[in-house]
Amino acid sequence: MHGILQSLMNDEKLVRNRFKKGDVLFREGQICRYVGIVQSGELSISSFDHHGNEVIFNIISGGGVFGNNLIFSSDPHYRGDVVASKDGEVILISREELLKRLQGDENFLLSYLAVQSDFGKELNSRIKLLSFDRAEDRLLYHLHARKGTFTYSSISSYARELNLKRETLSRLLSRLEKDGIIIRRRNRIELTEYKEEV
Repeated sequence: MHGILQSLMNDEKLVRNRFKKGDVLFREGQICRYVGIVQSGELSISSFDHHGNEVIFNIISGGGVFGNNLIFSSDPHYRGDVVASKDGEVILISREELLKRLQGDENFLLSYLAVQSDFGKELNSRIKLLSFDRAEDRLLYHLHARKGTFTYSSISSYARELNLKRETLSRLLSRLEKDGIIIRRRNRIELTEYKEEV
């Protein structure tokens, strides 16, 4: 992701939008006309279930890309609102500009393909994570997928990433620490027993 960002940082021709926390950049159902690269700050993509509860599909921070799976789709409509969860700036690349760069710059093409491949792997990992019904299974799978350790910015953001309630995650972390399954050092969690798969 950072390879794409690096090559675009100083390009004056590209559209840059500053955003404030709470701003809605794109609405669910709107046609995706840009690939966005978050230069700073944080965005979330969310929708609401039939009970009116917010469901966050993705959180994108500095260097993260969005719209890349919609812009060439046969149905390029956003599946959720793109909302700023922190102040920042995003670079927007139109479909036409993206095609021009993909055709004319092999390094950019390779970086873009790496982003797409990494997104596919992350999506498969997320699907597997959400297939676990029990909160403990989700947390332990998440830690194993990250080689037994993870540093989070806040309990709330980590709970969103695991698709759990904040209170559920807090209780779970306390219990697992008490049982000696994890060690907590400020915002860092480590499995006490982690064996790397061969």
